[in-house]
Amino acid sequence: MSPRRSYDQYCSAARALDAVGDRWTLLIVRELLAGPRRYTDLHADLPGVSTDVLASRLKDMEREGLTTRRRLPPPGAAYVYELTARGRGLLPVLEALGAWGAGELGERRPTDAVRAHWFALPLLRALREAGAAEGVVEVRLEEGAFHLYADAAADSVEEGPVYGDGPAPGEPDARLVLDAVTCAALGRGETVLREAVRDGRVRVTGDGTAAKALREG
Repeated sequence: MSPRRSYDQYCSAARALDAVGDRWTLLIVRELLAGPRRYTDLHADLPGVSTDVLASRLKDMEREGLTTRRRLPPPGAAYVYELTARGRGLLPVLEALGAWGAGELGERRPTDAVRAHWFALPLLRALREAGAAEGVVEVRLEEGAFHLYADAAADSVEEGPVYGDGPAPGEPDARLVLDAVTCAALGRGETVLREAVRDGRVRVTGDGTAAKALREG
């Protein structure tokens, strides 16, 4: 396997970009923050990436110590990719990058793909700012549903998924129903979550601490 290209600069930012600066790498990390994923699942949720490029990036990420690959026990018997502790340490980087780029969203273009769980990290930030980052929060959009492990993401990036695709595995502590336009506005900082709840753009149900905090705000 040929060595990866390097900036060859004695600078921590350059060293970081040596590891994660290739196209698609950080978006693969975004997907793996949901926990172990099969290659086919990653490819489905990264529209636009070729199979060759995805395979190459995954090999590079293994070599950099960002991901590992393991085989599931029967009856699954498939290989999955998951983040290492070093890879999970990129969570605050992705959150900061998303906040920096939120102003670029604007109106969705006809060519733009979208997946519901791509709004997970902006909503995590919105929950923290609202003081409601506790428990499991299920989010329902027209584009689909996902769930957030809000308190785990706020306290630690060492273990466990940050979010998951689809409805929560059990009864969530809070359930939010909103649309992608409101999600984008929250990400851009044009509104805050408590305000969106008050004016009806976000409907909150549930009996957990997060739900009560949002309704009482």
